[in-house]
Amino acid sequence: MSSKNKTTDTKEATKSGLVPKLRFPEFREAGRWQLKLLGSLFSQREEIGYTNLRLLSLMDKEGIIPQEESNRKNSASGDLSKYLRVASGDIAYNTMRMWEGRSALSKLEGIVSPAYTICRPAQGTNSLFFSYYFKTPQLIAEFARYSQGLVKDTLNLKFDAFARIPAATPCDLAEQKKIAECLSSADEVIASQARKVDALRTHKKGLMQQLFPREGKTQPRLRFPKFRNAADWVSDSLGTIFETTSGGTPSRTEKAYWNGKIPWITTSLVDFRVITSAEEFLTADGLANSSAKLFPKGTVLMAMYGQGKTRGQVALLGIEAATNQACAAILPRKGIDPYFVYTNLAGRYDEVRGMSNSGGQENLSQGLIREMQFAFPPDTAEQRKVTSCLSSFDALVTAETQKLEALKIHKKGLMQQLFPSPDEIEA
Repeated sequence: MSSKNKTTDTKEATKSGLVPKLRFPEFREAGRWQLKLLGSLFSQREEIGYTNLRLLSLMDKEGIIPQEESNRKNSASGDLSKYLRVASGDIAYNTMRMWEGRSALSKLEGIVSPAYTICRPAQGTNSLFFSYYFKTPQLIAEFARYSQGLVKDTLNLKFDAFARIPAATPCDLAEQKKIAECLSSADEVIASQARKVDALRTHKKGLMQQLFPREGKTQPRLRFPKFRNAADWVSDSLGTIFETTSGGTPSRTEKAYWNGKIPWITTSLVDFRVITSAEEFLTADGLANSSAKLFPKGTVLMAMYGQGKTRGQVALLGIEAATNQACAAILPRKGIDPYFVYTNLAGRYDEVRGMSNSGGQENLSQGLIREMQFAFPPDTAEQRKVTSCLSSFDALVTAETQKLEALKIHKKGLMQQLFPSPDEIEA
């Protein structure tokens, strides 16, 4: 066969259907997948007025879950008459966010916000299969292409547009079910590993509560045998025990202040780790002509600003570095292991966030940080024993977290193999 004829045959085969790279043995001779419009696979459920049903929400990771009962009072000012009924097996998607794949399969009956579109599977449509398919790059690209609006934040994918989208579909319902079961099994393994990681983190949190004294106490509830008869821990305000300060930012318009050799740290790097490198660097002139300061190795940094998770996070400087003004610096002191200080404050993240200034923005301040109570054993050997124990636990958490990420990557690769590639769809 000539190469020209071979190319023509390939194009014709592509037009007649699609085949994923990975197919289960029993379906390898089942024929090509066929392009079908989503409107032939789903109808729109528009039932309203079921105010007696439980209120559900579409979440990115959890799927469709019950809302807290207290939220019912805040939804639509208490008027739920226009909320949409969703049944088990339906797929709901966020009408304004479907261009980024915001959809989920419902395993419950209830009502959801009219901001969602409810897709009811037709006979011969496995909704679990399509709940995974709707998360693939090729279909998300189609959802974006068919969404209408001036800018991304106003894009809408109405059902009539959704219904016109073609999707390559196995002709045999059994193949849809097999793929869905495979990916569902992968999700179960991922969920199990996630629970293991969460359990380890919870155990570590409880361990820290035992290894550090409660407020007003001079000894922890759990003390290593070698130190049970040792002196009481020293307890005082953080500002009394340590020197604390913050950094600064040189003028961005002065090129002579930047791209030098002095590492300059911002809160983006303050994320529960030992910092050994920087993304930006100052010159000696930049340091001298600003409120930035060069902090020694062993300085503990705490992020003071940020509405997200950043505020209250800590890091330990493993190098000499300057910081911006959003970082509080707790300078090292002789007789106290810097890693002990870092570990202590890292374990108090929720407590630290809870003491933020109230107002338009919840921020920390030097004053609030200096008022924090801090306790430490006077014997540095006991300090190192505590940090060694927690470091070993951190290593275990890290190892199990890496396994979790590996499972997620494996599932992503599996999905790329089990569904036709974007290139085939475009062809």
